[in-house]
Amino acid sequence: MSRLQIRGFQIFKPRLDMPAQRSLIEALRPVLKSAPLFSPDTPYGKPMSVRMTSAGRYGWFSDKSGYRYAPQHPSGTAWPDIPPAVLRIWDAVTGLERKPDSCLINYYGEGARMGMHQDKDEADFSWPVVSVSLGDDGLFRIGNTERGGKTESIWLNSGDVVVMGGPARLTYHGVDRIRFRSSSLLPKGGRINLTLRVVD
Repeated sequence: MSRLQIRGFQIFKPRLDMPAQRSLIEALRPVLKSAPLFSPDTPYGKPMSVRMTSAGRYGWFSDKSGYRYAPQHPSGTAWPDIPPAVLRIWDAVTGLERKPDSCLINYYGEGARMGMHQDKDEADFSWPVVSVSLGDDGLFRIGNTERGGKTESIWLNSGDVVVMGGPARLTYHGVDRIRFRSSSLLPKGGRINLTLRVVD
């Protein structure tokens, strides 16, 4: 495992070996069954190319009213608990006693991407955001604390973990594209990205 630092982002490549990745996928199956993936709309009325769901006390949600955390899945059911295997990753890379309130689960199918954005719907930006990549490679772009300017990109592979904290906490970032079917972890291809956040 190597540890890189790009503009304050700590990138562990790879943090999870293949057995750990497979175990994590199995731990996520009951979550996805209880809270199925859905396709949210942006506040501008356009559907996102990424499908998503969540686990924990809160789930992230978006529609014409804006971006926010919600206490329930769009179906009206409570979000399932964050699997212990996911929480252990948070513990290992942050060393914090405080546990995350939310685990956002994004699924990138062929052609999906995520535009440059800040994670800023949380109450306290002193807590880090932890990101876990599973499945196909994703081209991760890192920008600045303001929109525009030069950016840097790195391919995130299955098993990589990124920690966004400190000065990097409000840095713009996104996923330009994925290499569809570059990994055998997901039988139908695609990339799953988990992001763990302290919301309150």
